[in-house]
Amino acid sequence: FALIDKPQGWTSHDVVGRLRRLYGQRRVGHAGTLDPMATGVLVVGLGHATRLLRFVQGQPKTYEATIRIGVGTLSDDAEGEVVATPGWEWDPAGLSAAITALTGDIQQVPSAVSAIKVDGVRSYARVRAGEEVELQPRPVSVYRFEMLGSPRLEDHAVDIDCVVDCSSGTYIRALARDLGAALGSAGHLRALRRTAIGPIGVGECAELGEEAPPVVATETVVSRLMPTMMVDDEVASALRNGRKVSFENADGVYVVMDADGNWVSVVSIEGARTHIEVNAPTPSPPASGPLTR
Repeated sequence: FALIDKPQGWTSHDVVGRLRRLYGQRRVGHAGTLDPMATGVLVVGLGHATRLLRFVQGQPKTYEATIRIGVGTLSDDAEGEVVATPGWEWDPAGLSAAITALTGDIQQVPSAVSAIKVDGVRSYARVRAGEEVELQPRPVSVYRFEMLGSPRLEDHAVDIDCVVDCSSGTYIRALARDLGAALGSAGHLRALRRTAIGPIGVGECAELGEEAPPVVATETVVSRLMPTMMVDDEVASALRNGRKVSFENADGVYVVMDADGNWVSVVSIEGARTHIEVNAPTPSPPASGPLTR
């Protein structure tokens, strides 16, 4: 894996393209898209590790955001066309109540300018073509939504900095929009930085430059994302060969490690059933050279 602090102005796909070149590796993917204006944690899988990205993507996320109350945009962020300027007068009690209402398990309508497909076409493409798009609400969880520091008055609007802990699939742009609506006004996202994906923090991430960033071992990443299970050589061999193995007193998704600390498999266990989700790659045997006498 490569842990990247995505720079502003880059798409997540731009980062993948740069890393393909730097590592000379075609099989590269990322877990969790960040919009171009956003910065922060982007976990990139290299080679076989791309098969594990879905386990990264499902992790909770932490963001630091700046939200402007009093102005709405087409894309619900600072890059979109301004479509509403109702303004807003600072109301701390109202803001606190609105934030509380948007915390917990909520139904969220994603931003219309998003990659969600509607009848096979990306929602953002339909919006840019002038269509009215109505996306269906989705269940998401906002575990923490707190204001940081003091508000800043901007003309007839107010900028607030906040921190958000949320489930995978939560749109912070939509949260900004809904916060403005809950206050009887409009809102959009001014800035966004993803500071963590699960246990992986931005302080661990490398900046993107002209040299290949350090690579983090697969077992180092996956063992932090899910519980680990140590097995003996017999069980490890069985899993590597795709044979059925039963585990007692275990339930859920585990990363299985051998006695040497190498990852063997990611397995899902439900009762007496064990399903191998992903196996570690089998090391290639050493090349045989010509005999010398």
